[in-house]
Amino acid sequence: MAISTLQTLTTPSLHHTLQLSATRPHHHCTTIKWHSNSNCSLDSTTNLTPKPNKKRGLAGVEPSCELQFAPSGLGYCDVAPGFGEEAPYSTLINIHYTARFADGIVFDSSYKRGRPLTMRIGVGKVIKGLDQGIFGGEGVPPMLVGGRRRLQIPPELAYGPEPAGCFSGECNIPANATLLYEINFVNIYSGNRALPPK
Repeated sequence: MAISTLQTLTTPSLHHTLQLSATRPHHHCTTIKWHSNSNCSLDSTTNLTPKPNKKRGLAGVEPSCELQFAPSGLGYCDVAPGFGEEAPYSTLINIHYTARFADGIVFDSSYKRGRPLTMRIGVGKVIKGLDQGIFGGEGVPPMLVGGRRRLQIPPELAYGPEPAGCFSGECNIPANATLLYEINFVNIYSGNRALPPK
């Protein structure tokens, strides 16, 4: 069943903002071999293996990177480190992203909408794993403009024990879901106004 709206990047208390495609059963793995375009398989390592991009052929092989884990449980690795500045606290940034369940099934992507997502960073306007994975903290370095990072977000930094994206009794994000994100930090939003300090 298609779901019209879902708040994938925002916390459950905020309005649903992002489009999703279909309801998927919960599959979960804690250590993975992550192929950039397809799937997740149980493995004893966290080696992220490159896979050819079928649309681009062998020349489009994505580099692999090995997940490192913060004390919070967030897994992260940089495919490309970036070349610009890091995002200042509470500013709006533009990112492209692809979001998957731990079995590799894509449940949301800004690329499908043809434009990056503008989001406020560092102040709890998105799930904790994205705030920490992009803004940095607790041992995770901040992303730089132009950087590309992969994140493995455990349930406690995502939506936790409650399903999310629920509409008419169907939920797109199952309870206790581990989520995989590929983040491309496009730029810092040019019309930025920081939120006042609390």
